Amino acid sequence: MTAAPAERSYDVAHSTQIWLSKTMTWLDTQVRFMPPRVSNHVICDVTENLDQFPLDNLTSADRDAPLWRFLSRQSWQIARRRRSWLLRDRATACGAAIVHSHFGDRGWFNLADVARIGALHVVTFYGYDVGRLPKIEPAWRARYRELFAAADLFLCEGPHLADELIALGCPENKVRVHHLGIDIERIAFRPRSWTPGTPLRVLLAGSFVEKKGMVFALEALGRIAGDVDLAVTIVGDDNGQPRSRDEKARILAAIEAAGLNERTRRLGYQPYDALLEAAYASHVFLSPSVTASDGDTEGGAPVSLIDMAATGMPVVSSTHCDIPEVLEDGVSGWLAGEADVDGLERRLRRLIDDPDDWVRLAGNARRHIEREFDARIQGRRLAAHYDALLDTLA
Repeated sequence: MTAAPAERSYDVAHSTQIWLSKTMTWLDTQVRFMPPRVSNHVICDVTENLDQFPLDNLTSADRDAPLWRFLSRQSWQIARRRRSWLLRDRATACGAAIVHSHFGDRGWFNLADVARIGALHVVTFYGYDVGRLPKIEPAWRARYRELFAAADLFLCEGPHLADELIALGCPENKVRVHHLGIDIERIAFRPRSWTPGTPLRVLLAGSFVEKKGMVFALEALGRIAGDVDLAVTIVGDDNGQPRSRDEKARILAAIEAAGLNERTRRLGYQPYDALLEAAYASHVFLSPSVTASDGDTEGGAPVSLIDMAATGMPVVSSTHCDIPEVLEDGVSGWLAGEADVDGLERRLRRLIDDPDDWVRLAGNARRHIEREFDARIQGRRLAAHYDALLDTLA
């Protein structure tokens, strides 16, 4: 007799390129908050920040296969074989019933290996893999058709991303919306208040990439700087890629053009606790994401936006992708159109003109996040997706 989902125990092998950059706390949260009956194993290529993201069942090519690491430097073919061997070896050793590939391109690279393992295949798309990859490399459209036919289930953060996936050819019956969770119990709810005439502390956070919309945020702040004393904090930096370095130059130029040099602190990348500390020291979070010129998008919504809203801070953002799944304009935050500097300015002035309304916005946002983005609830919901898939084999 097949065990009922509440009793069923099984192993899941998570495949990802890196464990874990500071901007990917959401992946650590997905793994950590699964019900105990699901045993999670992560297989990755490289490791970073293990002091911040420790994990028991972690296999990494750069740490656990030093010979492969050396040989991989000589050839990308060897690097790919190394990745395949590690996935097959560890997933087979733990008896994984499911391989969960994180990002669409990773899912395609894993196709042959998952077939050899004999496991079910779940793939989560997050953003660049839907928007940017098929635009800059059209070959990914054909690759994704292979992936859509072979893999068993596709997860995405919200209905906008689900529609994008279906438009690429994914069968609708294989697509499920699954919100990324945050550790809500770790985030104290402290509704902000602000007294007109005192500095308004505004926080921006994220990697310096075009989709974050920081240039538009800074232009909007420059427009109100003559009417309110601003103190701007930016958490984040370029990620080392050429396009990110170019965006950093544009951001620095935007700070200069807005006359905000003396009012802006740039803290660089920070650990999660330091980001929360910066949040509680700020009044407003400004995060107006846009579709980048190369097609890159948030896919769903930036998890930093969910974190910041959960702290009790009013948020000004955009209608980009699935951000309206997190915040409703005028109800739990303020949303302008993409790249709409006039709209951002109006919404910032709306907050400035009515600081007594901040508690209403913050309370509505927190309640929605507790219902739909609590990592403990989302962990159970992810396990339920796995259970439903396993039920198809019963």
